Amino acid sequence: MTRTPNSRPGYLNLGCGRRIHPAWENVDFIATAPGVRACDLRNGIPYPDASFYAVYHSHLLEHFSKEAAPAFLRECCRVLKPGGTIRVAVPDLERIARLYLEALEKSVGGESSCKARYEWILLEMYDQTVRETSGGEMLVYLRRDPIPEKDFVAGRLGGELQYLAAPSARSATDTTFNFSWLRNFVARKVARLALGGEGMRFYDIGRFRCSGEIHRWMYDRYSLAQVLEQAGFVTPKGIGPSESSIPGWTGFHLDTEPDGRTYKPDSLYMEAVRP
Repeated sequence: MTRTPNSRPGYLNLGCGRRIHPAWENVDFIATAPGVRACDLRNGIPYPDASFYAVYHSHLLEHFSKEAAPAFLRECCRVLKPGGTIRVAVPDLERIARLYLEALEKSVGGESSCKARYEWILLEMYDQTVRETSGGEMLVYLRRDPIPEKDFVAGRLGGELQYLAAPSARSATDTTFNFSWLRNFVARKVARLALGGEGMRFYDIGRFRCSGEIHRWMYDRYSLAQVLEQAGFVTPKGIGPSESSIPGWTGFHLDTEPDGRTYKPDSLYMEAVRP
């Protein structure tokens, strides 16, 4: 796709992480690759009204609090052209709950093969909401050798499994010396002098809990449709990972891999329209 210096793609990918495409304007809190625009989306979306034909975000909305989510979605509505599409992917709370109940019943009934499955699905439900360190108990589970119930976990995580289970998996900012790292280093030194050891434990937990990794809310097909309508969208509809009203969707390989596999099989996918 050829772009002039002043041109912009008609599609917006928010919280893009490593899933980017040159036909999209790719935005994340941290620039994860060349061409990705760094932006704190908690402060709004930095584009004019009616700029895009489509807005997409995957596993981003659950990182906003229940109170903040409608305002963020209203921003998504604002930057869409009338008739434009929003596509949202979030962890599917309904599916997690059903799998949890199934694994619970079988574990209580004595099916020992379901105990590891029960442990994993309970982590899916709670760990990313309560963890106090990066990766939490889910990362501990994935670093086991062998991974218990690996086929089940792989079916839930899809393409994320290889990245998360790798011993070297960590944020690029963990090893990159930059101004932000230096600022945080100095801040911790000052905080330790002021707060002492116990105070520093609370300081570190608080910093982590505000870092953006934790889940602040979860959605099912009913509550996601409700919050989209509250933000001004119409006709919310649950769809599959390869289904979309966005032209050429599967060719972007955002929710699916080039071989057709779903990137995040644990997802609920929904599209709605700006009237």
